Amino acid sequence: MKRPRDPEADGRGSRLRTVDLARLAGLSTQQIRNYEEAGVLPSAGRTESGYRTFGDVHRRALLTYRTLLAGYGPVRATRIMRTVHDGDVPGALALVDAAHAALHEERASLRATGEALDTLAEDTPDPRERSGLRIGEVAALIGVRPSALRVWEAASLLTPPREHPTGYRLYGPAELRDARVIHSLRRSHYLLDQIRPVLEDLRREGGTKSLRRALTARAESLTTRSQAMLAAAGALSTYLAGGLGPAQA
Repeated sequence: MKRPRDPEADGRGSRLRTVDLARLAGLSTQQIRNYEEAGVLPSAGRTESGYRTFGDVHRRALLTYRTLLAGYGPVRATRIMRTVHDGDVPGALALVDAAHAALHEERASLRATGEALDTLAEDTPDPRERSGLRIGEVAALIGVRPSALRVWEAASLLTPPREHPTGYRLYGPAELRDARVIHSLRRSHYLLDQIRPVLEDLRREGGTKSLRRALTARAESLTTRSQAMLAAAGALSTYLAGGLGPAQA
């Protein structure tokens, strides 16, 4: 007489096999084993013959991790899940907070760059502007003290070439533009470290039109990431609310 099948043994009940989890997420069985070893999944149980057995908590962990991947990327998502399964929920939440804080900083940098471009668009050429301006002339043109320009240079925001053999600083159109951008953003209380990526973007793109196109693309990317991170945080909250053990039914 044929023995009846155990519903738990084929994944239809509370017990899941490695292959059941793999099929759930469209992964290989090896990837499931890798996830368990990395702490992405709680530790699996074992049958008498040594096969891994999983439960509903593993299914929920896997689905949560897949959502975290989309929001936080593989490195941070793995760290978050491993920290949770190590029993350090506050530590995992701190990782989530750090990710959102980093996204906020990116938005602030984007906003600063936009403000800098607005400043450049509003500027009208000054008849005194020319290549080879001395530090005192540049300070007078943009309305700061020469000491401010020296501070910005010490922070590597400005790199005016030197006149040979006198060693005097000489400011051309690019340096004058950068000085205006720095001055504008400093008046809006941006820190020097926040201004640096703005100047790097402007120099890399080679012009305001190219930079505006790049900013638009970055803004759209940040919105997409923000939405994915919001969904990921919600998935993690649901996972934590569901309880993390016991692993086996």
